[in-house]
Amino acid sequence: MASDVEKRKEMIEKSGQMGVPVIDIDGQLVVGFNQPKIKQLLGIS
Repeated sequence: MASDVEKRKEMIEKSGQMGVPVIDIDGQLVVGFNQPKIKQLLGIS
């Protein structure tokens, strides 16, 4: 993100913030490394 200005802008537009990581799982955004939420969205335990 630091070197790709367009991708940084896209992330900020999608998430409304500059926190990293921003993970997009089927349109659901997870900001930060929230392992339980990521597993839930992926349907794994």
